[in-house]
Amino acid sequence: MRIAWIGLGNMGSPMSANLAAAGHEVVGFDVSEAAMSAAAERGVARTASVADAVRDADIIFTMLPNGKLVLDVADGPEGVLANAGKDAIFIDSSTIDVETTTRLSDLSKDRGLRFVDAPVSGGVPGAVAGSLTFMIGGAEEDIASIRPIIEVLAGRIFHIGPVGQGQAAKIVNNTIAGMNLAAMCEGAVLAERLGINAKTFHDLATVSTGDSWALRMTYPIAGVVEGAAVNNDFKPGFAASLMAKDVGLGVTAASAVGLDVPLAEVALAQLNELLTRGMGHLDCSALVKVVEGSIDAESA
Repeated sequence: MRIAWIGLGNMGSPMSANLAAAGHEVVGFDVSEAAMSAAAERGVARTASVADAVRDADIIFTMLPNGKLVLDVADGPEGVLANAGKDAIFIDSSTIDVETTTRLSDLSKDRGLRFVDAPVSGGVPGAVAGSLTFMIGGAEEDIASIRPIIEVLAGRIFHIGPVGQGQAAKIVNNTIAGMNLAAMCEGAVLAERLGINAKTFHDLATVSTGDSWALRMTYPIAGVVEGAAVNNDFKPGFAASLMAKDVGLGVTAASAVGLDVPLAEVALAQLNELLTRGMGHLDCSALVKVVEGSIDAESA
C-alpha cells in the first residue's frame, strides 16, 4: 500500500512513521525542511512536492493546521486533486470547519476521487502510541476500505455519519476540551491560593467529580503531572493557537444553528488573550498565565 502524507508536524510525523513501521510505503511532504528530515529518520520517504507525493498513492492523508491550508494543498495544478490517481482515497485528518470539508468532498467527487474526513483526538502522545480516537465522516464502503490503515493509528474508531460529520463531532469535542481546560486552569490556581498542596489536590480531583482529560494530562502546576507542558516551559503538545482555532470553530458552528454558548465564548476569549500577547505557540495549558495574572509581567 502506497500512502502519501501531507503535513509532517507534531501529529503527522509520528502518524506517518507508524504507518511506515507497519510495512507500508509512506511518502511525505511538508513545507518545513526540518519536518521532512525528522520524518525521513522515521522511515517516511521525502518528496519534492505535493504533486510528487500523491502521484501513484493509494491513500492520501492531509494533516494541516487549518481549512485554508487544506484547500490550498488540495486544489490547483500542483495539488492533491490534480495529481492523484482516480482510485485514490483522500483522507483529511486536520480539524477544520464543516463547510470547507464539504467543499473538499465536492472537489474530490468532481475529480473522481473518494473523500473521507477523519479528524483525531488524543494529541501527540496518542499519535506516537498509535492510540488515537478517530471520528470519521464518509461512505460506509470507503471507510471499510481504509479501516486496516486507520487501525494502525487508532485505539478507537467511530463512524459518525456522512462526510462532514467527523469534523462536526471533532469541533464539539474540542470545544468541550477548551472549556474544560479553562475551568481546570481556574481550579488549579484557586486550589493553590487556598493553600492546598497541588499534588494532593490533583490526586483527589482525578478520582472525584472534577476529573477531566485536561486535569489528568495537562495540570498547569509544575511538578504535579509528569510530562505536562508546564514542566518544560510550556513546550507545546497542543498549541494554544490550535485550541483557540478549534474553540472558535465551535463558537461559529453554534452561531450558525442559533445556539448561545457563553462558556465557550469565555474560554475562547481567554485563549485569544494568549495569542494577543504573542504566546499562541505555547501549549494550550499556558492559559494558566491568563488566570493567575502572570501574563502581564511576561508580555511587558
